[in-house]
Amino acid sequence: MKWTLQAEEKGVRIDKYLSEHTELTRSRIQQLIEQGQILLDGKNTKSNYKLTGSETITIEYEELSELDVEAQDIPLDIRYEDADVIVINKPRGMVVHPANGNQRDTLVNALLYHCKDLSGINGVLRPGIVHRIDKDTTGLLIVAKNDLAHIELSKQLQDKTMHRLYYALVHGTFSHDHGVIDAPIGRDEKDRQKMAVTEKNSKEARTHFRVIERFAQYTLVECRLETGRTHQIRVHMRYIEHPVAGDEKYGYRRTMKVGGQLLHAHQLEFVHPRTKEKVIVEAPLPSDFEAILKQLREERDASQ
Repeated sequence: MKWTLQAEEKGVRIDKYLSEHTELTRSRIQQLIEQGQILLDGKNTKSNYKLTGSETITIEYEELSELDVEAQDIPLDIRYEDADVIVINKPRGMVVHPANGNQRDTLVNALLYHCKDLSGINGVLRPGIVHRIDKDTTGLLIVAKNDLAHIELSKQLQDKTMHRLYYALVHGTFSHDHGVIDAPIGRDEKDRQKMAVTEKNSKEARTHFRVIERFAQYTLVECRLETGRTHQIRVHMRYIEHPVAGDEKYGYRRTMKVGGQLLHAHQLEFVHPRTKEKVIVEAPLPSDFEAILKQLREERDASQ
């Protein structure tokens, strides 16, 4: 869905203005602004921007039907849980939330069966979902059980006080042991289904990485997200010509055929929304990722 409207008020926050002039909720508007799907005079904006009354606002997003989300008895690998939050180790191939054409077998379907209550801030399709990881990325994802937890955890993401560490097996070798990729990310102009490093309609993005283990043609790196843009690690690693192995969207044509990118969210650190204590949760590499590393180690050792 796409529509354009002309701002008619002055001094009003854009998220408040749109919540009063569209059918979208304020939280949904803020989410769309963060994703770069609401533009002000053709450029990205922020939720707290105050209108001058002369701007052109463009909204473009996939319209989701308000469907009845079914609770399904799907096994979950729960790494941490209490009355406020639950941290899941998501398997490869599982979509986080329902969408048109994909209404079953998602993480949300499983959570609705497991949990009596989830935060309602993101509505019926995304209850409790604070952040997402891609369908074929494995690892840790935190979910809020109530609105207090959701607001506090979202603030930590925004303030960069929630820390997420990923393991990625990438193509090629590095001459250095660590680095920072500081390159803005926005929609790929040639393919709207992809993201890209671009100066146009983009947002700042920074990924810190360090080498964990070297192989003949691959490197295992640990990545720390300073920002949380869509497909950030995958886009950034491709940008520096070290795409993630198995990544069929951003990787090389000749990459590992493993059913998805070898990218795993292995550690999540956050401040508990109620107790204010630091919580660190970890998840081991999935078995297919471990098997590939084992094979690469054997090949490396055999050649020495």
